Amino acid sequence: MSESPADVRADAAHLVVEHQAGVWRYLRALGADPLLAEDLTQETFLAVLRRPFEQYHPAATAAYLRKVARNLFITHQRRANPTVQLADLEFIDNQWVHWAASDDGDEALAALRTCWPNISPRAQQALEMRFRDRASRTAIAAALQLSPDGAKNLMQRAKKALRECIDRKLLGR
Repeated sequence: MSESPADVRADAAHLVVEHQAGVWRYLRALGADPLLAEDLTQETFLAVLRRPFEQYHPAATAAYLRKVARNLFITHQRRANPTVQLADLEFIDNQWVHWAASDDGDEALAALRTCWPNISPRAQQALEMRFRDRASRTAIAAALQLSPDGAKNLMQRAKKALRECIDRKLLGR
């Protein structure tokens, strides 16, 4: 017995609602800017929904969507800049599976929000400038009145503190 068009639309809507944030976050982790991540997220769902698709388990569905999104990202990057290095994608993908695959990153994001106040305001500013604003280490150093090496050390210590705090939250260490 085949599904009615209304059932198919409901299944598609459910798929998007359940996995859209995770696909978008995954693409951002791979290095896509927010607009590209949004475009590729939409393309991912369109590509998946064009073919017959059965959901067996949420984790399997999420893994399949990540694979489609990753392939779309690689294709985009190769077209946009044929010399771009894609070697880090495997590492990023493995880290994503380790940290976020079970819940599309919600738990890790909640842990980060909990741990964020534990680092100094200067460290917060440095990391925001680096990862939100994509500022250079030189620009961060100037804004914080540090040497470039001082800015690098500040960010390394802050990232280490956040990583350890998030590990404790997620892994119960």
